[in-house]
Amino acid sequence: MTSPTAWDTFLWVIIPYLALASFILGHIWRYRYDKFGWTTRSSQIYESKLLRIASPLFHYGIIAVFFGHVIGLGVPKSWTEAIGFTENMYHIMAITIGLGAGAATIGGLGMLIYRRRNNTRVFGATTKLDKLMYLMLGITIVAGVYATIFESGFGHFDYRESISVWFRQFWTLQPDPELMAAATTGFQIHVLSAVLLFAVWPFTRLVHAFTVPLGYLTRPYIVYRSKDRLRQPQRRGWEQIDF
Repeated sequence: MTSPTAWDTFLWVIIPYLALASFILGHIWRYRYDKFGWTTRSSQIYESKLLRIASPLFHYGIIAVFFGHVIGLGVPKSWTEAIGFTENMYHIMAITIGLGAGAATIGGLGMLIYRRRNNTRVFGATTKLDKLMYLMLGITIVAGVYATIFESGFGHFDYRESISVWFRQFWTLQPDPELMAAATTGFQIHVLSAVLLFAVWPFTRLVHAFTVPLGYLTRPYIVYRSKDRLRQPQRRGWEQIDF
């Protein structure tokens, strides 16, 4: 394998580590200095009919996509083959289940963007960072689906022997940029756009992904008292007036 060029090192070593630093430090800064802004800035009050369909479709789809990436990137190819999970079986699962999850994610995201763009009140509550977030999400997801179908499925590019290896090397601080430089264009766009998305993540509404309402498990019950006049005790000296 040839030595990596300076451009390869910049794209697949320097930028990913800068993005990781932005992701970690950005969340720390946001939590310390912008706790009240740590929210999805829900627009449900402006429109709920389309949101009721689009939001679950997108969120369930992206969760399935996430777990698919955990297996594809985090689990070495030799491990799945050792338990009898052949490469052909893996690709069939990636094409069927993976593309199903990808289709749900794209469909949900498309509906969310349509809703935000065509509803005046929702669009009025949309910030520039929201627009950037939607753009980067769209590029990342569409590029991933394209690469899975045309470059991995029909093109027979095995990302588990290149991109997956680079991904695991990244966490051991020894990433080989040549592995990514040798990847197909679709996968390069997918990975680079995902890296940049993680860099801006802390400064967008995506921070809500790390908000778990654990306090609900231990908080005391909220007591609601009825205002029904028949249940209210009658006090001496007071005459009740009916409206």
